[in-house]
Amino acid sequence: MPYKRGRRDIMSSPKGKRVYLTWTDEMDSALLAVLKPHVYNAAIKNVRDKCNVEITKDNITSRCKAFDKHYEIISKILSQSGFDWDWDNNKLSMDSDDVYNRYVEGNKAAICYKTKVVKNWDAICTIYSTDHANGQGARTGAEDAQDSPEQDGDASPDLPPKRQRTVTPPAEILAALQMIPDLDRCNMLKSYGKLILNERLFQALMELPMDMRKEWLLMLNEKNSN
Repeated sequence: MPYKRGRRDIMSSPKGKRVYLTWTDEMDSALLAVLKPHVYNAAIKNVRDKCNVEITKDNITSRCKAFDKHYEIISKILSQSGFDWDWDNNKLSMDSDDVYNRYVEGNKAAICYKTKVVKNWDAICTIYSTDHANGQGARTGAEDAQDSPEQDGDASPDLPPKRQRTVTPPAEILAALQMIPDLDRCNMLKSYGKLILNERLFQALMELPMDMRKEWLLMLNEKNSN
């Protein structure tokens, strides 16, 4: 399979040599599609079937750490005024360079995210948002899995039974926004970007009568853009 631009992990070959595995966008999508059940075998099989690439448990552990880092840094940036998510180009958007420069003065880890492309952001949010909201995001599901004893036989151990989640799927949030009368595309996308990151905000929206939801969202978007 020809390699596209990707991220590299180290994996061991049968002869003990270090071999580099390049993670492609297709492999990320295949992994994230089955990551919620947190079963190694399912993730390995899905990447193999869809991308024709063999991966290992260690590869999954490494990639989960990368997803967790993306979520931790980007979600903190998006919680600040002047930032939003560019869904078309899969990266941050900001009101000005000054807004970004002021933020990274105290957040050095975010420096490389000014133009960094992060695909599958909605899937990453769905998987990692609850753990970080509970203050448990520093310990990824992949790290939890490393502490679990290996199972005998061919079955792989469960990848994190991560914690119980009540995160609303992005498709459900989008459907709820599409039902709001006269909500324009721009404000719908801005609202979507905020609601997938904050379950309590979505719950608050759904508690409002339908005729109040548009006004509330416009107020929320205006407040965060100031």
